[in-house]
Amino acid sequence: MPLEALDTLPDGPEKDYLWTLNFGPQHPATHTTLRLILTLDGETVVKAVPDIGFLHSGFEKLGEDLDFNQYVTIVDRMNYISPIANEIAWHHVVEKLMGIDLTPRCKYIRTILAELARISDHLLCTGAQALDLGAFTAFLYGFQQREVIYDIYETISGQRFHPSYTRVGGLLYDVTEEFVRKVRSFVQEFPATHADMCRLLNRNRIFVERTQGIGVLSKELAINLSCTGPIARASGVVRDLRKDEPYLAYGELQNTFKVICATDGDSYTRYLVRMEEMLESLKIIAAAIENLPAGAVNVDVDSKVVFPAQTSVYRTIESMIQHFELVMPNRQWTPPLDEVYGAIESPNGELGFYIVSDGTGVAYRARTRPPSYIHFATFPYLIEGHQLSDVVAVLGSLNIIAAELDR
Repeated sequence: MPLEALDTLPDGPEKDYLWTLNFGPQHPATHTTLRLILTLDGETVVKAVPDIGFLHSGFEKLGEDLDFNQYVTIVDRMNYISPIANEIAWHHVVEKLMGIDLTPRCKYIRTILAELARISDHLLCTGAQALDLGAFTAFLYGFQQREVIYDIYETISGQRFHPSYTRVGGLLYDVTEEFVRKVRSFVQEFPATHADMCRLLNRNRIFVERTQGIGVLSKELAINLSCTGPIARASGVVRDLRKDEPYLAYGELQNTFKVICATDGDSYTRYLVRMEEMLESLKIIAAAIENLPAGAVNVDVDSKVVFPAQTSVYRTIESMIQHFELVMPNRQWTPPLDEVYGAIESPNGELGFYIVSDGTGVAYRARTRPPSYIHFATFPYLIEGHQLSDVVAVLGSLNIIAAELDR
């Protein structure tokens, strides 16, 4: 039965067999404050209505109050599974607005961090998807490697979970030899964990039967509903901004990786696509870390868009003046009176920001295009006709982050 027809069910005895179940917002398999209003015919889901608004934090409104550097701490909290990808997306758009061309070293470092974020996000998604279906061991394998990535974040910024590492025109600090050593170690050790997870899940009879043929998303529907990322690519949509609209160092690393696509479009295929994407991300990281350019991570200090070195602030009046001008609300940056949209290929899909500038260092309007908000709207189409027990399998394959829903 089409989803639209459910609203026009005739009154009568057939409606007596339908009942409503609230799935969430407090449920172990939602992992966060998600709510689904399910209409059931016995164990069969005939209608699902996603209900958002339980984690509203005013992210977009805060973008009109905090300056371009301060706002990085807010976007960190949007997709808290891969926060540094949000930072890269935000400053990618700000730099597009201001016409800033990053240094080669900064581009490569941001690329490495973006791919580490992708692996971290996919590890949680695949591990939690397995956990929801009873496969606990794979979840532990995935989280062990996430801890390694957290250690790398801590090396560069002093924070494990929310690095707040990017800045307009560059980065908070340059990376150290310890960072390079830890990334190289991760590149060498991760394939063993990846292989262990594949052995645990890829041919696991229970996992395969719970996910294969469940929550099928056709290519046509994926395009019509604006799906992106692994969810769209699992349905045959060959779209990846790293290839189609290269940014950072991806243009120079085009031949290093390939776009992982499939055609089945079910929950199992979405799992497989994410598992294969992690290996492609590892290739990018390996190539980038071994070809990391020398030089500065911030654009020329004379451009007046980056903070001068801290020691220089203490020793020269020119640097101290520039530092104060960038933190004083009535000075700061002077972007053009313009509006711009930019996006990156985040772990979950196209993550974009739209900025309207009034010529000050604070956006007049900051709007985000989060992938989870788009993908959550596909759930009613995917779950229709499936069993109640399939809800967690489909939901886990979509990797919905509640903080991206309530902006």
